[in-house]
Amino acid sequence: MNTRDIDAFLAVVETGSIVSAARRLHLTQPGVTRRVQNLEELLGVELLDRQSKPLKPTAAGREAYELGRRIAHSVAEFCRNLTPEGEITGSFRLGLTPFLSDVALASPLDHLRTRYPKLTMHVTTAWSGELLRKIDDNGIDAAAVFVPEEMDPPEHLMRRHLSRHPVLVVAPHSLGLPKRTTLRAIAHLPWVLNQGGCGYRRAIRRALDQADLPFNIAIEVLSPDLRLSLVARGLGIGITASTVLQASPLRKSLQVLEIEDFTTHVNGWLVHRPEPERLKGPIEELYQGLQQGFANMPG
Repeated sequence: MNTRDIDAFLAVVETGSIVSAARRLHLTQPGVTRRVQNLEELLGVELLDRQSKPLKPTAAGREAYELGRRIAHSVAEFCRNLTPEGEITGSFRLGLTPFLSDVALASPLDHLRTRYPKLTMHVTTAWSGELLRKIDDNGIDAAAVFVPEEMDPPEHLMRRHLSRHPVLVVAPHSLGLPKRTTLRAIAHLPWVLNQGGCGYRRAIRRALDQADLPFNIAIEVLSPDLRLSLVARGLGIGITASTVLQASPLRKSLQVLEIEDFTTHVNGWLVHRPEPERLKGPIEELYQGLQQGFANMPG
């Protein structure tokens, strides 16, 4: 299929005439007609209603127009994203969970900007499930996600393991709870947690449901710092990662509960569709940077 034939068809639909399309494309009228006919012969359908004035697409032509626009956009982006010297440009659409955006991102982004100064970063923050859907829908190019250890990202995606983090249950010292306890012993206490979609929250909810115990949420808040502050003030118990707790100035105000019937971890993954050649280097750079960032984090 010749993309120039697609361009000619798009121009006719958008301008409404062969004459205007020829003027836009700097071609002769027979040249435009021939290109549209080439496309019709290849597809085996008529794309234009030649009885209408201005020219309008047929039903098949309308569908071909929408698909053709996507092809034209992809070709234009392909041409934009590599300079004549081979330097990578264009955009890199990256998805991050709120946890990662707070604790391990600055250094990897610095490295990416240094290594690929003409690459524009577009960062989306969302929970892991939403980011995985965005990769499937081509809404983002890659994502760093965290899922409970008994789950893995979908097999049809490329995935590389980043890190493994214990899920910690924390409580204020003011509650006077024993260090070693059980889910049943703390089931009456309210929780201060992330909004739905967080892997940590799913892990504790699943454990309580399996034990047929209540799940009482007092406060939902996104910020990990505010969440630990509310727990330290006695508004409930919470869940956090060891890395977040170690970096928090509130760590001495909190105790980590050793729950006999609840021990789990979450795994961090860098996930993307099979690598487009243009982003192979940036994805590898991001992976190495994230691994190094986690290795240097306390806890």
